[in-house]
Amino acid sequence: MEATYAFCVGVLTTCGFFLVLRGRTFTVVMGLTLLSYAVNLFLFASGRLKLDGAAVLGQSSEYSDPLPQALVLTAIVIGFAMTAFLVILAMRSRADQGNDHVDGQIPAKPTKSVAQSKRNS
Repeated sequence: MEATYAFCVGVLTTCGFFLVLRGRTFTVVMGLTLLSYAVNLFLFASGRLKLDGAAVLGQSSEYSDPLPQALVLTAIVIGFAMTAFLVILAMRSRADQGNDHVDGQIPAKPTKSVAQSKRNS
């Protein structure tokens, strides 16, 4: 179970970094959201992954740590608010600049290379 959990956290982190490095604002927002999900899962795993563990002491022989659960719950709320803020910020940037590129400039189309121009002539 731990290996699958770690693999899922790794996939979320990798996809998040890939999307953050893209040139459009929507993909950057989605990448940051995936990174926050990966961090939430990592924090949740820090409380030891146990099946049928009670959150209250004295209720069973094994218990789960409630602190990471509280941290993840708080992080979910803050992450949702930050995602909403970033979406509004991206919409405003799109309205002001007319495009949704991160730097505000439409990339130039690639020109023909010297080798291609020699072959064509």
